[in-house]
Amino acid sequence: MSNGVNVKVIKPPTPKVTFGTIFKPSKAFLHKTWLKQVTVAFLLWIGANAGLILMSNFLAIVEPVDYPSSAQLISTWLGPINYWTIALDLLWLVPAVLFTPIYIRSIEYSVKAESGETMPEIYVKKGIFTITRNHVPFRTITNISSQAGIFDRLFGIGSVHIETAGYSGQDQRGPEENMEGIVFYEEVRDFILNELRKLTLPYVTTTEPIFEKKPAYDIHTVNEKLLDTLQEIKALLTEIKDTKQH
Repeated sequence: MSNGVNVKVIKPPTPKVTFGTIFKPSKAFLHKTWLKQVTVAFLLWIGANAGLILMSNFLAIVEPVDYPSSAQLISTWLGPINYWTIALDLLWLVPAVLFTPIYIRSIEYSVKAESGETMPEIYVKKGIFTITRNHVPFRTITNISSQAGIFDRLFGIGSVHIETAGYSGQDQRGPEENMEGIVFYEEVRDFILNELRKLTLPYVTTTEPIFEKKPAYDIHTVNEKLLDTLQEIKALLTEIKDTKQH
């Protein structure tokens, strides 16, 4: 500094930021995703051919002069329709198949701390180009459920869906956070539910109703009993005072 006095800036210590025990989706989640992608491409191809057959028969019925034979229309357009359908399928399917493993490897979940104690939040990280780290505090969770669809059951995996008070509602579509591709998804769901049961605030699950905790005593009854006791003490003190005066 200009006055020659050395100034030492003391910064407060930064606490160590720790995440819980990290676990990732099962490898079966990758196989399931690939199967879904190929199934969508196949259904698009089937739909294009079915549309050609329906349109050819419709034109043969409505315009028999211009289109006398539906079989001829199908034979003429079957090649181009299949060519363009397969080309468009490959246009999105190939990048999807290549990028899916990279995306799934980027996913991380956590619900337990390094010390073995429960974290007060659920941590989810995912993304390739834009990495998203989402922290869902336990106190904000209003709904938690597990799900295993047809493809999930085929590969022995499932997902846990988490909704919060600020996210759930009619304007929202689906849960706030998904923990997908987990083999032990039911155990994760039960673990979170057990931690939610420790909270004092009521919560909602898809399998259990709200049981609002009632106080162990009635405040009005306590006030009435306290007032009766004070009145008895006052009467007793008045009686003792009158006895001493006589």
